[in-house]
Amino acid sequence: MRRRLYFMLPDVKSAETIERELLLAKVDDPHIHFLAKDGTNMKRLHVANLLQRSDLLNGIGLGMVAGGLTGAIAGVVLSYYPDIGSRIGMGGILVLAVVCAMMGSWISGMIAVSLPNSRLKRFQPAIDRGEILLMVDVPVRRVREIRELITAHHPEAKSKGQEAHIPAFP
Repeated sequence: MRRRLYFMLPDVKSAETIERELLLAKVDDPHIHFLAKDGTNMKRLHVANLLQRSDLLNGIGLGMVAGGLTGAIAGVVLSYYPDIGSRIGMGGILVLAVVCAMMGSWISGMIAVSLPNSRLKRFQPAIDRGEILLMVDVPVRRVREIRELITAHHPEAKSKGQEAHIPAFP
């Protein structure tokens, strides 16, 4: 189980220094992510990937629920028609719900990939001013240690809290 810690950093130089210190503290590179304003030269920093900076996962989930409900409702409505209802049955309603859930996931995922991550909206004004967002995913037992490491050595880094639930794979 990991927690995501958020920090706002003033510039790339500070971000590079903190990244080196995190690597020396045995935080793996795939668990350190930086997000900056478009056009910022991030040099060799580990930039946040598409799943972290877009609302793709949220969009897929919403599309799945909306599509599944729409398919199930359409299946139930179709079952009341005399000719179709006798052939569709409960299996047909289930198949229609699953197919519509898949289509809803795909369509809303295509839309959501172009939207900024809704969990990061609170950081957007600072990012627009040129600051850099550091997201570091650490095991629960190391949260205090990593937070203290960053704040003790870097007073310019502003702690912006933590997130209790992070997706397992991005």
